Amino acid sequence: MRIDDSRPIWAQLVDEVRRLIASGEWPPGGKIPSVRELALEFGANPNTVQKALVEIDRLGLTTTERTVGRFVTTDRDAVAAARSALAETSADHFIDAMSGIGLEPSAAMALLEQRWAQRTAHGKDVP
Repeated sequence: MRIDDSRPIWAQLVDEVRRLIASGEWPPGGKIPSVRELALEFGANPNTVQKALVEIDRLGLTTTERTVGRFVTTDRDAVAAARSALAETSADHFIDAMSGIGLEPSAAMALLEQRWAQRTAHGKDVP
């Protein structure tokens, strides 16, 4: 995860954990790493990680069981909603970038389809 100095680190951690859950890298019902483990992995202060995880709990994407740990929700609707929200945000960024360079929607869509095909050709992610 790359840190963006224009946004609070805890908010970026929320986004990253949402992505991990929405993508299935952290599957429903799976135990997530401890605050200390995540702090080491993300290179962040444990208090900052804890703040992010409290927000993830509030969003309904994780549950905490005392003495056992924190787990990804098994609520598939919550995970699907997180995935949709992340997809919408990514689409908005794409639209902003393409309109910012003057690309018409049809050209932007053609570019997206072309790049998608290139990146997924033969099951490989090609830059």
